[in-house]
Amino acid sequence: MGWFQITHMFPAHGKGSYLVTRELEQAMGSELRQYRVGMCNVFLQHTSASLCLNENVCPEVRQDLTMALDHMAPDSLNYKHDDEGPDDMPGHVKSAVMGVSLDIPIRDGRLALGTWQGIYLCEHRVHQHRRTVVITVQGEKRK
Repeated sequence: MGWFQITHMFPAHGKGSYLVTRELEQAMGSELRQYRVGMCNVFLQHTSASLCLNENVCPEVRQDLTMALDHMAPDSLNYKHDDEGPDDMPGHVKSAVMGVSLDIPIRDGRLALGTWQGIYLCEHRVHQHRRTVVITVQGEKRK
């Protein structure tokens, strides 16, 4: 059994849903390829962004996801918490609903995602923010 952990910082993004699967795989690099079987946890260290798995080909899915989240938690509600602006609390609501952590199986040195699955970073704030994830892998290494 083996473990490894890295921290990865995404470039700054404004509001939207961003496909980051390849970026995360590249960040893990050759270390991931050493695992025959295991689990990968990706943990986002923020409260106004989120992670999710979703359809990885059609860019309209990302646009529709952002639109649906804005409908669910619009900036226009009378939020009490608005320390960082009108999109602050809606970002916290979206993050709480979507989640900040993903567990993905590892098979033969790769993330065992479905054919149409990709990892999204969902930025819920209008202004650009750099977001950091901690990636932890545990599993059985190849012999």
